Amino acid sequence: MTNGDLPSSPAGSVDVESASLLPTPGHAPGELRVPGDLRSFSGTPNGARRSVGIAISRFNGDVTSLLLDGAIEGLESAGVARGAIDILPVPGAFELPLAAMALARTKRYGCVLAIGCVIRGETPHFDYISSEAASGVQVAGLETGVPVAFGVLTCDTREQAIERAGGSHGNKGRDTALGGLEMADALARLRAGVNAR
Repeated sequence: MTNGDLPSSPAGSVDVESASLLPTPGHAPGELRVPGDLRSFSGTPNGARRSVGIAISRFNGDVTSLLLDGAIEGLESAGVARGAIDILPVPGAFELPLAAMALARTKRYGCVLAIGCVIRGETPHFDYISSEAASGVQVAGLETGVPVAFGVLTCDTREQAIERAGGSHGNKGRDTALGGLEMADALARLRAGVNAR
């Protein structure tokens, strides 16, 4: 990768913080460009005065434990107090939507994280569980209006899962935490901005 591929600041130097957001193989490079003359409600992963609920699968616990570690680290680095993090463990990824919905319905959390891991086996079970977990987690957010971040790894092998939970691909638990906080902040800015008009 050349410096020409890295995000740069207005002065043309490499923006180190944005470099961590570089696309992975199979993703298109570049960032969204919003015209400066239009009102935008972009959020940042701001955890100050926010509480977060985490629904997490016990199945594939060696992987989900790594994801949880990354999520907690990400939340704390963004300003979420450790005492403002609540965790609801569930048996597997199939149970995540109900747990995420229950956490979101309390209206106590700025965002909810749904964290799990499904590893492909020799039967179609993987496809059903992955699909239902994704759909159900989405419904939890849509029905409650609370951002519910999807942090379920769907991998072909345990090695791939471990790599994405703490290897050179970064930690998807941390990414999920920061994404959830960003959405919570964006929606708060939207509500404040629209009400101020």
